[in-house]
Amino acid sequence: MPYTPSGFFCDRLIRERERRDGEGSLNKPLRFNGQDYNTLRQEFLQRKTLFEDETFPATVESLGFKELGHKSNKVKNIVWKRPKEICENPQFIVGGASRTDICQGDLGDCWLLAAIACLTLNEKLLYRVVPPDQSFSEGYGGIFHFQFWRYGDWVDVIIDDRIPTFNNQLVFTKSAERNEFWSALLEKAYAKLHGSYEALKGGNTTEAMEDFTGGVTEFYEMKEAPKELYKIMKKALERGSLMGCSIDNCHYAQSCWCLHIYFILSPSNFHYLFFNLQSLVPARFETRTVTGLVKGHAYSVTAVEEHKESKVRLVRLRNPWGQVEWNGPWSDNSKEWATLSKAEKEKLQHQSAEDGEFWMSFEDFKKNYTKIEICNLTPDALEDDKIHKWTVSVNEGRWVRGCSAGGCRNYPDTFWTNPQYRLRLLEEDDDPEDNEVACTFVVALMQKNRRKERKMGANLFTIGFAIYEVSTSMHGNKQHMQKDFFLFNSSKARCKSYINLREVTQRFRLSPGEYVIVPSTYEPHQEGEFILRVFSEKKNTSEKTLLHHSNATTRLTRYTILVLTMSPQMDGTGRLNLQEFRHLWNKIKQWQGIFKHYNTDQSGINSYEMRNAVNDAGFRLNNQLYDIITMRYANESMNIDFDSFISCLVRLEAMFSKSVRWKRQEWITINHYVPEDDIQ
Repeated sequence: MPYTPSGFFCDRLIRERERRDGEGSLNKPLRFNGQDYNTLRQEFLQRKTLFEDETFPATVESLGFKELGHKSNKVKNIVWKRPKEICENPQFIVGGASRTDICQGDLGDCWLLAAIACLTLNEKLLYRVVPPDQSFSEGYGGIFHFQFWRYGDWVDVIIDDRIPTFNNQLVFTKSAERNEFWSALLEKAYAKLHGSYEALKGGNTTEAMEDFTGGVTEFYEMKEAPKELYKIMKKALERGSLMGCSIDNCHYAQSCWCLHIYFILSPSNFHYLFFNLQSLVPARFETRTVTGLVKGHAYSVTAVEEHKESKVRLVRLRNPWGQVEWNGPWSDNSKEWATLSKAEKEKLQHQSAEDGEFWMSFEDFKKNYTKIEICNLTPDALEDDKIHKWTVSVNEGRWVRGCSAGGCRNYPDTFWTNPQYRLRLLEEDDDPEDNEVACTFVVALMQKNRRKERKMGANLFTIGFAIYEVSTSMHGNKQHMQKDFFLFNSSKARCKSYINLREVTQRFRLSPGEYVIVPSTYEPHQEGEFILRVFSEKKNTSEKTLLHHSNATTRLTRYTILVLTMSPQMDGTGRLNLQEFRHLWNKIKQWQGIFKHYNTDQSGINSYEMRNAVNDAGFRLNNQLYDIITMRYANESMNIDFDSFISCLVRLEAMFSKSVRWKRQEWITINHYVPEDDIQ
């Protein structure tokens, strides 16, 4: 039976109810691990003891699971200490939080630190993530908290201030000021969010950027960048967007990236690109060049300026190491600075110091860097001069093996079973210079919890999505598209490639109308959760489709055997009368015919066909409920035998007849996830 996290469905129902009450918003963040900052702080202040976080203890378990696990020599001499044990007069923030407060330690999380450096450029954003009213003096109780965006919700993460040290020096992130600790504590809170410090090793700057802002990221490859890239970068920084960049390590790319191109047959004979990235920017692949730049390393873009007299366009970058800088033109001590006046140098905040920050010309920037990532707080159209406010819709989903994990279009027998989301583009863009009637929108598909589940062997799936146009005759009916639809229709748009990043994002322009978005893993049968966000310039909607047949029965019966056996009996005797027995017998004969129709190889109903069998029995369910049915009744071969099939339909019959306070779909969700043996 497919693996399902404990409490997954109940937790999801609870979370949906909380969101309706405003929980998870900026003003009302969720309490991570159920911990309330104010309550715990007051409790430990009254006790006159320092807080110790039992959910993220000062032990090896919080450090890691492999390279920082129990058997590793790296953790033997690590001692957890509070800042007051490390130095005199510790401060949370010294002289305001700045990009120079972040220096990388012995953890390969340059991607995270580059994002933190970007965060310091926007004080409003920074203090949303790092609440400033915290200190080691007034009201100190050894407890701190930070807030992150987490798959559609804002969460408040609480930590104690015990930090890993070696010889009284911080092991991981540290500040240039020895008595400043906000960056080290922020890193610890982020590690707690993902389960351990080791879980932060290797990543993509955009991950942290989005977790700090709830924004959406777009990528630009330098070799394919638009001509107006400089203008795009400047406008992005002006709008508070976070920006990072990196240099591909050629040796790393050749040895650790596997590029496969697959061709599939379809009406248009299109192909999918599939990138497989075995590991993201691990520290061992970082290579320093003769110019002082480091390949396979993440940098922050902290400013973009143009020297008015010479018209030279400049870019300021920061290495999260806090050292190792560019030594070419416009570097700290280069001759180019002699041509600028003192006032101009002060305007550009030029400093000749080995602090990891440096300037370089925009032309050198394009020549040396290979990729730039821009995290927009809202996906404003950076290519345009006007600022647009976009609308956002968020959909949660799950791929379930044997039911809704159908893989990409290369697998036509199962592709149609993937979750589907109906997108309605209602109004075209307001652009007087563009005569084309089109709607601009951004689709962002993000897989959930893969970093946190690394210790259980989880890796990022290779994911992507396709967009299909829905004919006018099918507008508004929310029907889950069947296999034939995808066999005889090509996609209207799709992501550029399937790739194993946490998120795949792409911008599109399509005519007003109705479309269906199909998110999937590249390979079928891969289980995982995801979140699909759609950003659009105008009022448009996206929602999950329902699964049903147009010829399904129109009304569900109210009399079932399960009502009699699982709840107070109608007549109180625990027996069936003749009328009830006749009704039940007719139902079983009907269901037996359905089972025989789909049991083509005599091994039971294939789990992917189960949805059609349930539809034929007259039940209209959503994808989540089909996932539950597969996990509850399918065997190891992903088949459902006759007994399980009848048991499922009897339960459905009973659940649809219940009259309880639960919403009907919630009641079915809970009851189908509970094994029969657990029902009293």
